[in-house]
Amino acid sequence: MISKVKQADRMKRIHLSGIRKVFEKVAELERKGTKITHMEIGRPDFDTPSHIKEAAKKALDEGFVHYTASVGIPELRKAIAEKLSRDNGIRIDPDRELIVTLGANQAIFLCMMGLLNPGDEVLVPEPMFVYYADWGEFAGAKTVSVPLREEENFRVRAEDIERCITPKSRMLILNSPHNPTGAVLDRDTLAAIAEVAKKFDLLVLSDEIYEKMVYDETKHFSIATFSGMRDRTLTVNGFSKSFSMTGWRLGYVACNPDLMSALLKVHQHTVVCPVSFAQKGAAAALTGPQDCVNKIVKEFDRRRKLVMDRLSEMEGVKVIRPQGAFYIFPSIKETGRSSQEIADYLLKEAGVAVVPGSAFGSLGEGYIRIAYSTSYDDLEEGLSRMKAALAKLRSQ
Repeated sequence: MISKVKQADRMKRIHLSGIRKVFEKVAELERKGTKITHMEIGRPDFDTPSHIKEAAKKALDEGFVHYTASVGIPELRKAIAEKLSRDNGIRIDPDRELIVTLGANQAIFLCMMGLLNPGDEVLVPEPMFVYYADWGEFAGAKTVSVPLREEENFRVRAEDIERCITPKSRMLILNSPHNPTGAVLDRDTLAAIAEVAKKFDLLVLSDEIYEKMVYDETKHFSIATFSGMRDRTLTVNGFSKSFSMTGWRLGYVACNPDLMSALLKVHQHTVVCPVSFAQKGAAAALTGPQDCVNKIVKEFDRRRKLVMDRLSEMEGVKVIRPQGAFYIFPSIKETGRSSQEIADYLLKEAGVAVVPGSAFGSLGEGYIRIAYSTSYDDLEEGLSRMKAALAKLRSQ
């Protein structure tokens, strides 16, 4: 045995994804023949629209299989810049202020590694997407939680952000629509947060991957468009959710060129460039018909209403109506069980996979995350089993 072979010390502070733990447990049960209703994974169940696949196939047939520019192919960067201007009101130079990445996850990682120093503090509303807490740790930074409250519909408040700021605060992460709660930040809230960011000279990383998934006439706003925010905002987005392209692994980050050079160094030293032919598909996604997105969002809304209705009938469950994304984050506190206990019980008793709220930070305890990114029929069946299982639990 070689005694010096061991993990880097920093990896002791890094955690595996709680979502993936559930996903892998479910996969093992399914291999044994157990039927499971998937409500754990944030993956649209739709096929990628045909015109996007055809563009990638054409690129393969034409031999477009080699390295591209690290920042992405020109036609995709141009399409992204036009999309940001048209949909978000953000005007960028596609040659100097944009990097195409391997998904939105990698885009966020670039921002952390390229812009944070050891000892810096990153402010993150909690409950939070599982990776946010650890990405800063790779750079030696500290994650500081900003509490999200059920009574505020899980919308982060500017005053709560300000209370968490110290001289070491460097970056604020915003995710709207929000994973795991489905909350959406309105214009007034973002305006107040923008003032705090400017007052304390914070960078703002705005993860907008769910921007198209908004309901009940809710509107999505990009904080980069607020006064004084363009040069301090890193806008992250991608193709996984809106176009059902999770396996394509394509995203992007847009920011001012003074920040971009640092991100590009990390990008080149990790992945070199995005996948060549996949970029052709992504360009087709943005320049082609958008009715596919509208259909996906409409179906998600139908499922959202189903889940809301069924959860409201369950004893021991309290629901906050989500306005965006494709998640519901119901409280299970009245059951008297931990979120992990409830998740394990539902998987065993009802064949329903959900994610314990504790996977999204300690402030997620008392909740579970349900993803309505599986078929309407499967949701109906799974929710019926879930209702019966919870009723049985309360009678014990």
